Parts: sequence; C-alpha cells; structure tokens
Amino acid sequence: MQTIELGRTGEQVSRLALGAMQMGGVTDEKDSVRILDRYLEVGGSFVDTADCYEWWRHPGTRGGQSEELLGRWLRAGNRRDQVFLATKGSAVPRYSPELWDADGNPDWDLARRTFEGAGADTLRRALDGSLRRLGTDHVDLYYVHVDDRSTPLEETLAALHEFVQAGKVRYLGWSNVRTWRLERIRQLCDRNGWTLPVAVQQQHSFLRPNAGADSVSIVDGEQLDYLREHPDQTLVAYSPILKGVYDSAAKRDGHWLMADYAGPDADARLARLAEAAADLGVTPNQLVLAWLMHQESPRVLPLIGPRTPEQFEAALPALDVKLDSHPLLEL
Repeated sequence: MQTIELGRTGEQVSRLALGAMQMGGVTDEKDSVRILDRYLEVGGSFVDTADCYEWWRHPGTRGGQSEELLGRWLRAGNRRDQVFLATKGSAVPRYSPELWDADGNPDWDLARRTFEGAGADTLRRALDGSLRRLGTDHVDLYYVHVDDRSTPLEETLAALHEFVQAGKVRYLGWSNVRTWRLERIRQLCDRNGWTLPVAVQQQHSFLRPNAGADSVSIVDGEQLDYLREHPDQTLVAYSPILKGVYDSAAKRDGHWLMADYAGPDADARLARLAEAAADLGVTPNQLVLAWLMHQESPRVLPLIGPRTPEQFEAALPALDVKLDSHPLLEL
C-alpha cells in the first residue's frame, strides 16, 4: 500500500481509504473485523466513519453503531496507533417517529430537512459522543459531514479550531460542499487564524456528472479546478466505483446513482473503460480505482466502502495496476 500526503500537512496516509459506514449495520461484526484486519494486513491505515452511521438501518436509533464497532476493534488489538481515524458530525437528523414508515423504511427527505447541523454546541456534543464510542481521546480527522448554511461559518470554524487547540482533533475536513463555500471557509480561516480544513470529501468517480446534475455532493469541473489551485486540500473521493456499477451493465440499468451520470458522455467513457480494463486484465471497477489513485492534478484519495470481505478483496488488485501516460490519456 502506497501513501499520499494529506493536504500539505506532511501527514502520510494510505493511498486507499476504508469506509466503515456499513460496519455494525448491514455488515455484521465478524465480517467487519475481517475487513478491518485485512486492511491493516495489506498496509492500510486510513479508516473513515461518522456519528450518524447507520441510523437508517434500525427504526428508533440515532446512529453510532459504526463508531461503537470500531471502538471495540481498536481496543481489542490495541490498534489505535496503527490507524489514521476519521469521523464526522452534523448529519444526525433530529429524532422523530416519522423518520421511518410502518415498514421501517427511512424518510430521507425529512432527514435532510432536519439534520442537526454544525452549530458550535451541537458539534461539541457530537465530537464528545464520537470520542466516547470510539474509545479514544482524539480523532485524526474531523469533518463537517453536511454543509450547514443556517449556521454562521464563523461559529462553526471557531468551534472546530477549538477542537484542534484542545487536542481532540488533529486535522479538519469538510464534506458535501460547494466550491464557493470552500473559498469562503479559506478566507475566514486566513483572516482569523483558524485551522484550515485539509480534506474535502465528495462523491467522485470516473464518470462525469451529466449536464442536468445539480448535486452539492458530487465534484464538478469548477471544484476540480479549485482543488488544482489549492493542493493544501486533498480530495477524498467517496463512492469511487458508484456501488460497483462499472462491472455490470445490468446493475447500471435503473440504478438510482446513474441518474446524475447517464448520457452520451457516460456511454463513451464506459466503452473506453471496458476496452482498457480488458487490455490490462483487470475489472472496470479495479481500473477506476487505479485511475483515481493515479490522478495528480488534483490528487485524489479514493474511499471504498465494501459491504463484504469478498468486495474488499475484489478492490485490492487496483493497488497493483500501473498506468503509464497512454492509458491515462485515453481514459
């Protein structure tokens, strides 16, 4: 496993990050531990979770299952010093029985309207809860999970800086955010001497969003241009293989994730990807991960979230794919 510098901090983290969203939920403890142990075995270090994972799996819960599982795993093997640990706050919805229907399905529209947000007191409580569940006195990276425009940025940034000064957080990040907000955050940090976020976690993949897409969570051309000009912030790409749709035309057909990508550009990219993957003897999913890890302007750090040990193993060959200038240019 190679490493990549996080922003311009000098901190080296593994080139492929491991997302723990489903651990403690759809992925049971036994399989979660198998994935985590295997990740360390192959040289991985960067593990990502959030306080809201996965409230939607069980009616009446408030999330925290993933953090609790990671806490047990870290303590069981005395592994804290081996892990660059990231978590997030601001995306737990306010509790309401209406968050789930009679069949236990979550109401995402209601959840998004009632996220707890990034107020100072809210983040203080959220971080302390995360530290308690994780069983540690600090996290290495703390994200604002969903950008909160109803709270003054000054309030949020001052609280985050306080966390760093107190030693509860080493580095800061922001997720699901527009480019203009990143620039405003940068200016406020410069003006007030606050800690600048060094990681920007967004949905990013080989397919480009179509002309009709309008998602704050998906990287667009403007954001890529901004990050090229600001290498002190690293793009952490979640859903890098879009739930594995690259390997299966049948899976792509009708998949909700494809709504933001489907079109002639996607068709052309998928065709070229399939040809290149066949030439290299890898799967399209593996080639997408390799392509992302080869990006230099801006640098991209893919964050995979395997549901099963088999899915994790299927991603590992991407680490050994070497792309020279020709296939990179073609893709």
